[in-house]
Amino acid sequence: MKSTVATEEIAAPYAQALMSVAQSNNLTEAFGDDARSIVGLLSGSEDLRNFFDNPFIQIDTKKSLVNRLLSDDTNAFMRNFLMLLVDRKRISFLEPIMRQYLSLLRELNQTVLAEVTSAIPLSEAQEQAVIEKVVAMTNARSVELEKKVNSDLIGGVIIKVGSQVIDASLRGQLRRLSLSLGS
Repeated sequence: MKSTVATEEIAAPYAQALMSVAQSNNLTEAFGDDARSIVGLLSGSEDLRNFFDNPFIQIDTKKSLVNRLLSDDTNAFMRNFLMLLVDRKRISFLEPIMRQYLSLLRELNQTVLAEVTSAIPLSEAQEQAVIEKVVAMTNARSVELEKKVNSDLIGGVIIKVGSQVIDASLRGQLRRLSLSLGS
């Protein structure tokens, strides 16, 4: 298991370098799309993460898989960046690097990330209401939602923006009621 601090120390310079290349070539949003795809792919596949983490798998084998995973329209700069990570034996840090890049992109675009956990998937109207609430809270220009479903909530939502948490779930309301009745 990799240390979070060590991972962040390794991921940050690579993410900043990728952002620098993206900005100088007017590709920040295109790289953002690629980064979201890569994060989705890696977070959804433990086998893929284990493959990249395995030091006994040859570099050429890893490069071959990276090429197969990337679509034909993946930018050459991004493709070269991923090959550099394989060559430098840093491909196991791909997910944190891409997450850090997305964080830099949000900062550049004055966008905040709101993690929304709900008992059932939110409708478009509900998502819009959450976005409006977060914009009012943070004065951000835009909001990016990371949606999760947790049936344990029974109903309502939990919204997390940075260190702020708004617990409007039924479970949270019941917990607060229980605490107030107990005192």
